[in-house]
Amino acid sequence: MPIEGIFSNTIELLGKSIDLRAKNHNHISANLANAETPNYIPATLSFEGELRDALKSNKSANPGKKAVSHPRHIPLKGQANSLASVEGRIVETPAPGIGRDGNAVELEQEMGKLAANQIMYNASVQIIGKKFEGLKSAIKGQ
Repeated sequence: MPIEGIFSNTIELLGKSIDLRAKNHNHISANLANAETPNYIPATLSFEGELRDALKSNKSANPGKKAVSHPRHIPLKGQANSLASVEGRIVETPAPGIGRDGNAVELEQEMGKLAANQIMYNASVQIIGKKFEGLKSAIKGQ
C-alpha cells in the first residue's frame, strides 16, 4: 500500500516542505556568508504560496489521487500543480538600507529568517516523526 494511502497527502506535503526549507536554508546561509561582499543582493526561496496552491488543486482535482504516477509524465490540463512539482522561486530580498558598497544584506534580518526557517523545519520533522510513531503503535497494537 502506498504511504499516501495511509496518511492522505500529509507525508508528501511535509516531505516537500522539509526539502524546500533545506534549500531555503542554503540561500539564507549564502546571504550571511556574503554579508561583506560588495553589490551582493540577498535572496530567499519563496514556496509557501506555491505549496498551498498545489495542495488546494490536488484536493479539488483528484481527491486522494496523485496528478501523475511518475515524475517524468506530463500532467493533464488542470493538474500541473502537484506537490511534487513545487520547486519554489528565488526572490531577491534586499534590506531597506543598502550600504555604500551596494551590499543589501542586513545581518539581523537574515538571522531572523534563518531562525524562523529552522523552527518550521524542525516542526515538520517532528510532525512526520509523530505520524510514523502513531503508525508504529498501531502495528504493534498498543
